[in-house]
Amino acid sequence: MTDSPAQQSAVPGRLRRLRPAFARPSWWPLPACVLLGAACGFSYGMLATPEYAATGYAMVTAGKDVDPAAALGYAQSYGRLATSDATLGYAKGAAGEPVRELRTHVLSETSPDSPMIAVTGTSHDPDRAADIANAVTEALVVSSGHVSKETGVKLIKFSHAVPPGDPASPSVPLGTAVGASAGGLAGGLVLLVRPRAGRRDSTAQVPGPAQGGVAAAPAGERELAR
Repeated sequence: MTDSPAQQSAVPGRLRRLRPAFARPSWWPLPACVLLGAACGFSYGMLATPEYAATGYAMVTAGKDVDPAAALGYAQSYGRLATSDATLGYAKGAAGEPVRELRTHVLSETSPDSPMIAVTGTSHDPDRAADIANAVTEALVVSSGHVSKETGVKLIKFSHAVPPGDPASPSVPLGTAVGASAGGLAGGLVLLVRPRAGRRDSTAQVPGPAQGGVAAAPAGERELAR
């Protein structure tokens, strides 16, 4: 027994109605980007060479006839001079690196509330990172001593940098978490800028003239035309 033409034509219609239930969800870019970002962060944490950071401190002290508040201003100035060519030129001998490479491994920080200067050295070797920080701090102290009579302030070495025990670069769990967060953000942006299916359908179903370019006339009008 064969199905009637009406029943045969109804089967594809039911299949078209069931197809969306098995189709790919519209929000699939979000989990895909999260998984991709987590994989990239995990790979970076596993393959990247760990980098260590060691920090030494120097402090500006004011003389007897100098306003103590002036030490804050000089600390800001000396903090900027810590990474200058003049200071790094003094430190390159003890650090064992040329000025161009040494500049990429030194960072100085100051505070507006304290006449303290933090000099940080970075390297793939923890001992090397401490040596760089101590060399630059010592060079800054020596160079500031040449003008201490004119400025009325003195820069002293407050504490030595010690080799760190843990790397400063992101660990594997942290790298994975950061990668997953970045992937989630990218996936959310993709969902925001991607055109929606409902909008595409509404723009595609624009009413137009009937086939042939002329709409069919009512039966009464056709009789009058005859």
